[in-house]
This record gives sequence, C-alpha cells and structure tokens, in this order.
Amino acid sequence: MLLHAATIFLSAFLLFLVQPVIAKQILPWFGGAAAVWATCLVFFQSVLLFGYAYSDWTTRLLAPRKQAWLHIALLAASLLMIPIIPEARWKPGANGGEPSLLILGLLGATIGLPYFLLSTTSPLVLSWFWQSFRHAVPYRLFALSNFASLLALLSYPVLVEPFLPLAAQSWLWSIAYCGFALLCGVTALRSTRGPAAAPAPAAQAGDREEKSPAIGDRLLWIALSAMGSCLLLAVTNHLTQNIASIPFLWVVPLSLYLVTFILCFDHPRWYHRGVFIALAAVLLPAMAWYSDSLDLWTAAPLYAAGLFVCCMFCHGELTLLKPGPRHLTTFYLMVSIGGAIGALLVGVAAPSLLSGYYELGIALTACAMLLYHRTLAGRWWLATATLSVVAATATFTVISVTDYLQNTRVIVRNYYGVVRTRDFTSPVPFRAMYHGGINHGGQLLDAALRSRPTSYFAPSSGYGRVFASLPDTARRVGVIGLGAGALAAYARAGDVFRFYEIDPQVAAVAISEFTYLRDSPAQTDIVLGDGRLSLEREPPQNYDLLAIDAFSGDSIPMHLITREAMAAYVRHLKPDGVIVFQATNRFVDIAPVVERLAAESGLTAVLVSDAAESDEGADYWISATDQIIVTRNARLLAAEPIQSVAQPLTPRPDFRVWTDDFYNLMRILKP
Repeated sequence: MLLHAATIFLSAFLLFLVQPVIAKQILPWFGGAAAVWATCLVFFQSVLLFGYAYSDWTTRLLAPRKQAWLHIALLAASLLMIPIIPEARWKPGANGGEPSLLILGLLGATIGLPYFLLSTTSPLVLSWFWQSFRHAVPYRLFALSNFASLLALLSYPVLVEPFLPLAAQSWLWSIAYCGFALLCGVTALRSTRGPAAAPAPAAQAGDREEKSPAIGDRLLWIALSAMGSCLLLAVTNHLTQNIASIPFLWVVPLSLYLVTFILCFDHPRWYHRGVFIALAAVLLPAMAWYSDSLDLWTAAPLYAAGLFVCCMFCHGELTLLKPGPRHLTTFYLMVSIGGAIGALLVGVAAPSLLSGYYELGIALTACAMLLYHRTLAGRWWLATATLSVVAATATFTVISVTDYLQNTRVIVRNYYGVVRTRDFTSPVPFRAMYHGGINHGGQLLDAALRSRPTSYFAPSSGYGRVFASLPDTARRVGVIGLGAGALAAYARAGDVFRFYEIDPQVAAVAISEFTYLRDSPAQTDIVLGDGRLSLEREPPQNYDLLAIDAFSGDSIPMHLITREAMAAYVRHLKPDGVIVFQATNRFVDIAPVVERLAAESGLTAVLVSDAAESDEGADYWISATDQIIVTRNARLLAAEPIQSVAQPLTPRPDFRVWTDDFYNLMRILKP
C-alpha cells in the first residue's frame, strides 16, 4: 500500500504544482489577462478527462501486464519534453491571433504528455491497488490524492514563488517528474507481477455495490462535478478581474475546491447533508445579491465561503452516489467529464456566447436548481424551501444584471473582458467607458466641452501637470492602454500620440463612442497587441512622455511593472523624457514597486495625488487619482505644477526589485 500511496501522492503534487508554474510563465505573453488562467484550467480539466478515459479504457480492455508496459513506454516518451520551459515561438506575433488557441497549443506542446500521464495516475494506481487487494476499498486514496494537490497549491505562493525564479521552478519540477516516472514504472511492474489477482467475489442479486451504474446515475455524477467546476472558474474570474491575475488569487479558490474533495472522499463524517444544504440555501442568494459588489473585503470572504459550501454540497452528493470499487474508473471518468464541461462552459462558451459577465449569476442559479433536485425525494417542506432558494437566487441575478445594464449604450465581450459605455445626464452630460466594473475614462458630451480632459486625466492630475510642465515644442507621446482615448485631449498640432492596446474591441469602442481620437489635431496611431511586447519589437521611439495606463477591470498586469518592462520603457524614452504610471487602484499600492524600478534605472519617482475637486461642481466626471512621475529631468520636476504637489517616494526596507521571475502581490495590498 505504501508504494501505491507514494505514487499517487507524488503524481497529484506535481499535477497541481505545475499549474501555477506554467501559467505564470506565459501570463506576460498574453497581457496578464485574467482569462489566461481560465484558459489554462480548460486545458487542465480537458487533459484530466483524457487521462481518466485512458485509465478506464486500458483497465477494461487490456490485460494488467500489457497495461503496465504501455504505461511505462508513455512515461519514457514523456521525458523527451523535459524541461517544461515554453518556447518563445509561442509568443503572440505582431498580427496577434486567437489567444485561447495559442495558449492551448502552447500548453500541449510544453507539458501535454507529462500532464496527461500525471492525470492518469490516481485512477490507474487505485485500479492496480484494488486488483491486488480485493478486500480494500480505495476511495480514501483518492482523498490522499486531493490532499497532495492541495499541499502543492498552498506551497506555491508560500514556499516556491517568493524564493525561486521561474526557470528554477521549471527545472526543479522537471527533475521531480523524472523521479515520478521511475516510481510509477516500478509501481506498474510490481502491481502486475506474477499471477493475476484473485477474482472478486461474485456479485449477489440486488448487490448495489456491484451493479452497473444506470445512465441517470452517470448523468447526475457529471452534473454535480460540472457544477463545482463552473463555480470554481466563475468565482476565480470574479476575483481576478478586479484585483490582479496572479497565482495567489488562482490558488485560493482552487484550494477550497480541492479541500471539499478531500473531506468528502476521506470519510462520510465530514459531509453532514442537512448542514451543507442549509448553508448553501443561505449563501447562494447572498452571492447572487452581492455579485456586482466591488468591495474586496466583503466579496472575497463571501465568495470563498460560498464556493466552499457549494462544492461541499456537490462533492458530498457525489460520495453518496459513488459505486463500488469495480466501477471506480467509470466513476472517475464521469467526474472528469463533468469537470471538463464546467471549465469549457465558463472558460470558452461564456466569453463567446454572453455579452457580459453573466456566468456567475447563471452558475449560482443552476446550483440552486441542483440543490432543489437533490431535495425532491425528501420531506415536502425541504423541497419547498429549496425551491424558494431557486426563486430568490434567480431574482437577485436578474436584478444584478438589470443594474449592470442600466443606461448602457454599447456592451461587447471577447477574450480580454467586457467593454461597455454608459451615459449620464445630470448635472453634466457625460459618457463613460467601463472595463468590468471599473470606469476606464470618459468624455463630456456637450460640443463645447468634449475636448476637455476628464476622469483620471484632469488638469489637476499627474498627467495634466506633466503636460503643463513639458516644453512648448512638438511632443512624441506613447500610451500603453487606450481606454476612451482621453489622453488625446492634450494633443496639439505637430504632436504624435501612439496608443498601444491589446484589446481590439476597446479600440473599436474608443473610435465609435468617443471623439478624442477623431477630433485630435495631432497624429494618432493605435498599435494593437500587448504594449510591452509591441515596444520590445519596435525600434526606439524617442518618446517625450510614456504613459503606463493599462488595466483590466481594476487588475494591474504585473508584467508591466517589472525590471524587464522598465528596461523596454527607458529604451524608448528620450534622455530627458518622463514615464507616468497610473497608480489609482482600490486594492494595490504599486508605489514601492515603481520606486525600486526607478532607483535601479537612475531615475527619480514622485507621487501626485489628486482629490478631484471640480470647479464646475460636477465631481462625478473627474476622478480622484494617484499617479507616479518617473524621470531624470530635474527641471521638469521643479516646474511649479509638479513641484507644488509632488511627494517623494520613500524606499521601503527589504523591498526587492520586481522581475518577470519574481513579484509578490501580497506585499503591496492596501489595508
């Protein structure tokens, strides 16, 4: 048993450790978008399905010895893919490409066969174990597998990410995988060595443990598994869209999801059906009610608790319906089909079919319906109570969507998120662009006022003060992040404004819904693609000003504030040029990061905060801002518009320079 347990433990540990390792490596290539992790989960769940299908097929159709040698051959072939370091040829080119397809292809070429074989291990070794020890029920080894997965996930942000660069992470994982391949090969040979295991006792008539599962049972297994997977991705997307797409915020929901598997499959004592049905009945409507909340400290605990309770319900019901060991590979296959379906629905279907972020509300309502279905066979009052939960959850979802769409003119969605515009009429007509739930700039609609800079770019902001302090000559300005194009309000005849925008639908909306670019007297260009990758491909642009203003919701793409990114910015800057970082954020304080980057590059960084006090009394169209000005131009910093309000950035002791290999969001979270 020790050999089987060790093989399962190591495979599950490596299976989940590789997920943040590989996802973090490719995240900068795709703009740091929250959808990168969702696409990775689609790959992981789909390959897990293929792995479970392989385990089920080989167990049923191959003799144990042939099955073992086939698996050993595949293990040997997988070593040819070591080490797991993505090749640069997979980076999106100047012409872009469908990000989800590129990511799926990249993952398949980099970790496809090793990940596939790791995913086969748990059901395959459990099957070998049962063949050797017919009297033992192996479901608790499935709990061990999930415990190892959880340990890997929790280890990554605490023990791996803060101390090891990404290249070292990949090499250490690859070495550990070689050890796993050897261990799994030994387990395969020893499990199938000698005479075949004694046949299982013949099933007695009416023996539920040995009956072949009915179609209805299998569909219910798939539905319960898919529901947990849907909620996992929907909740993760909800968090990462508005904070940052980083491993820590990937790990927390996935860890809660795995904990429920561990508890439910370890022992029946952990799943108290009445308790978790009651908790789900309370939390499902609550999550639907708060689905449009942007308060991290309310939403994060609520959704963490809700995800845990709902997954305990789904996986607890799965354990109540599980078959005898004879059918365990079929059971795991159905569970993996459900997981893959859930990932595909949220990660692929929702961005393609839904115009807004509606999948969370839909998933909550579907979970409430599943709760009702599972209580139909109980007492009438329980079924009635859960039916009211369905009604409440659906009603709150509709209310949330209605509020979300109020005064909306345009709403479009693609891989990078949802972009919409809303009109406000009082006291001053104003049109705003939203990405997720966050205002990304806007424009006054009155013809006499529409050329005025608004939102984060008012004259009193850091941007406004820099433009007021620049020499009165033709300027070259680069902007990473287009938004509504409001920075073009500062453009003059003879200037060049070059916008870098990863999301083509943002560019389309900026042109069709706002007039900043159309009315500009300057030359305005839009370069589609990730701003940093575009700068790395271009010759030096000699910018007087480079604005770093790229956000997804309220999430900051971390690859734009690293040493490597700063080197690209400085290469494109004139010797006396200036970089302005948008630091306005509800949750994250990037000032310590920018201060370290500036100091290392021999530049000075100062913070300009604007309280957004408008002389016109229409405060809603001018936003409070924090912006960081970085330059070596002492004359610019001494200009009155900047010098009168600028605050020097104090170095934080023991704060490391962020690189593509290392960054730690936890150290810059605001209280």
